[in-house]
Amino acid sequence: MPYLTRMNDDPTPADPQTPDWLGGSDGPPPDPTRSARGPAKPALPKRFYEAAALAPHGEGFRLTLDGRPANTPARNPLALPTRALAEAVAAEWAAQVAVIDPATMPLTRLANTAIDGVAPRRDAVVDDLSAYAGTDLLAYRAGEPDRLVRAQGEAWDPVLDWAHAALGARFILGEGVMHVTQPDTTVAALRRGIEETEGPFRLAALHTLTTLTGSLVLALAVLRGHLSPAEAWAAAHVDETYQASVWGGDAEAEARHALRQAEFEAAARLAQLSR
Repeated sequence: MPYLTRMNDDPTPADPQTPDWLGGSDGPPPDPTRSARGPAKPALPKRFYEAAALAPHGEGFRLTLDGRPANTPARNPLALPTRALAEAVAAEWAAQVAVIDPATMPLTRLANTAIDGVAPRRDAVVDDLSAYAGTDLLAYRAGEPDRLVRAQGEAWDPVLDWAHAALGARFILGEGVMHVTQPDTTVAALRRGIEETEGPFRLAALHTLTTLTGSLVLALAVLRGHLSPAEAWAAAHVDETYQASVWGGDAEAEARHALRQAEFEAAARLAQLSR
């Protein structure tokens, strides 16, 4: 799903693509695969508005650009459920300078995903997340060396204790990468935890938190306030931290890690601001 519409065109303030972000656009909806077919590094759209603000919309708020209501890439209203989240999204738009750079707008990207991708297919998203219940990172342990075994236990065992107490999920632990079949009661308990997630914005956040860590348990712990984003991210990367301590760091890998961590933190912020 593209974060912004027609990213491969050469936009100007008068370009026909400008209404794609605004209410009242005519013509067919944008092709969601267009960005994938275009060049690897598309030109960024020029900033075509002076002011980003908010307007009441139902029980929430809609982003406005120069007073005109803004849309998502699929031309749904870019409407946020709380003032706090709406103000944060508007701040991302206000912070753009000469061009609109999606890389600097994580809350906008996640909001677009929630509106265009999660809201109309909630059941499918719940099903997708439920698949992680049987393959959670925290259930797969190293057999050696002892220092890594201890580090995993110290980081992961308290979270699994919380999952048992708060969610009713008790995991069977395995060693190595061989699949471990979890009890049906555990899978069902975690699915209930997903289904109890309120609204498309928090569900979108849960999906991002889960896919970036490989752990539905860590994601639910962040969503429910048991772990801070920093604590959960550190727990999800115990193995990488150990490997770096033994072999040293790699600049390219660290840069990718930092980008993924920023996206993780943005998802946690989306969940917090959308309540």
